[in-house]
Amino acid sequence: MEDHGLDGDPGAPGPDAAAAGAPDRTGTATHRRFRHLRHYARSLSFLGLAFGWLFFVVSLTPSLLPRSWQAQGFVSGCAVAQGYGLGVAMAWTGRHIGVPRPSAAMLRQGWYALGMLTLVTVPVILWLSLGWQNDIRRTMGVPATGPTTYIGVFVIAAGVAAAIVGLVRLVHDFYVVLVRRLSRFLPGGVASLAATVLVIGFAVGIASGFADQVLLRIADLSSSAANNGNEPGVARPASPFRSGSGSSLVAWHSLGKQGRAFVSGGPTVADIERLTGRPAIEPIRVYAGLASAPTLQGEANLVLRELIRTGAFRRALLAIATPTGSGLVGRGAADPLEYMYRGNTAIAAMQYSYLPSWIAFLTQRAQARQAGQALFDTVDRYWSSLPPGHRPKLVVFGESLGAFGAEAPFSGAASMAARTSGALFVGPPNDSHVWRALTNARARGSPEWLPIYHGGRTVRFAASVSDLRLPGGGLRHPKIVYLQHSSDPVVWWSPGLIVHEPDWLAERRGPDVTPQMRWYPFVTFWQVTADLIVSITVPPGHGHNYGPQIPTAWAAILHPPGWTSAETAKLNTSETDGELP
Repeated sequence: MEDHGLDGDPGAPGPDAAAAGAPDRTGTATHRRFRHLRHYARSLSFLGLAFGWLFFVVSLTPSLLPRSWQAQGFVSGCAVAQGYGLGVAMAWTGRHIGVPRPSAAMLRQGWYALGMLTLVTVPVILWLSLGWQNDIRRTMGVPATGPTTYIGVFVIAAGVAAAIVGLVRLVHDFYVVLVRRLSRFLPGGVASLAATVLVIGFAVGIASGFADQVLLRIADLSSSAANNGNEPGVARPASPFRSGSGSSLVAWHSLGKQGRAFVSGGPTVADIERLTGRPAIEPIRVYAGLASAPTLQGEANLVLRELIRTGAFRRALLAIATPTGSGLVGRGAADPLEYMYRGNTAIAAMQYSYLPSWIAFLTQRAQARQAGQALFDTVDRYWSSLPPGHRPKLVVFGESLGAFGAEAPFSGAASMAARTSGALFVGPPNDSHVWRALTNARARGSPEWLPIYHGGRTVRFAASVSDLRLPGGGLRHPKIVYLQHSSDPVVWWSPGLIVHEPDWLAERRGPDVTPQMRWYPFVTFWQVTADLIVSITVPPGHGHNYGPQIPTAWAAILHPPGWTSAETAKLNTSETDGELP
């Protein structure tokens, strides 16, 4: 389907065809390379380059978060390649439905106009893009960037686009050769169809095999090595209230890097007493790693045995956490519970992946749901067998892919409210099933980025601390809270961005989403994909950085006995500063 020449006759040789086929009389490799380059350039599609230019321009418009020039170059390169492919497809379709081909003179004028337009618009749009990016940076409190960094955008974009287009053209050339070979044995139409099926199957097989066997294997090997390491300052706990200790049923080495950090971390009794001014006890932390049991259900069974061993069901609060893809249980969500209940808590989690979160986000969703379901159901069966007056409050929480997995045991908000004392979901992915159902059922007039469901009585969506407060300043008391920023790409990324404008852009915008952001087919998908990479690097209150809002969310859900708003403020402040007392 390649569009040869100047979108004229695909069978007609270009101006350099004769020279390309003639003997090399120059005798120099430089001249040969120059001729090949000219021949390649003349074989490019005019309509493809026109759409590539258009996609390049719109790719430089702003999205949710400020982008580095490297990320912008990648986004623009992918956009140019998609635009080029669209233009080629349109030219091919036009030829096959009988649209008259433009004359050579008209094409020359078109090439001249496209060249002049590119020379004028590219510097202008790069300059405008710098301003748009710095506007977002100012909104989020990020230092502005200078114009010199954007010089590299064009270079990276050209390289990425050329690589993608070159690869597609290589596949096309393979298709042409295959058609010629098959035409010796099959009728023309059948040969073309057979070649198409074979090439598509071959390309998909190679691509999926490369992703599965090469890219994921590399990620798996590097992540596996990291999973065997330790965060700085992590040491095996001596306390019997921690998994991995000498008293534990779970081997220390089997917990994984993030599991070891979780069970060895958290506030001490002295930390809790210093913040609250009241006596405290040591919190319980239980964790099972991928190496702790052969199956996810085996991990869940092991966690339950650990909870029973440590006396977790005699505590005031039992929290079931679903970690992120790397196995991380965020301290921002775990530590506040231990402060609020003065250590009279138990937090349980199990690992389902050790891949980096962004890779697990794309490849480990089924495992996240299976882990969330297995752990909650296993613990809930035992918890439900205890007398109602002699069992702890049961809550669930998760962040990012962990929020996706933590929803798995529940069919909806009613199920969640009936089976738990509270639930907190931080930055849930766009296809989280309960979140999506609640968002779709939002009150008329409430935007997708901050929906109101049944007046917010049981379920509350919050983008800031103020969304959890009553008009008089006190805290609301929802049972379920979803924390989601209007600028968090983890929440708003979905494949549907390729062809469909989302409600969060079509409706009233969130406070940190620039008015200059527009939805463009294909392009917006790549922009938000790039935003995922930097989602946690922006200041608190933006992107996927929720630290200082989580303590207020827990206080609203649980209203812990004796806990004050001043103590919540201390936790909020310490989260912003990056350290707890």
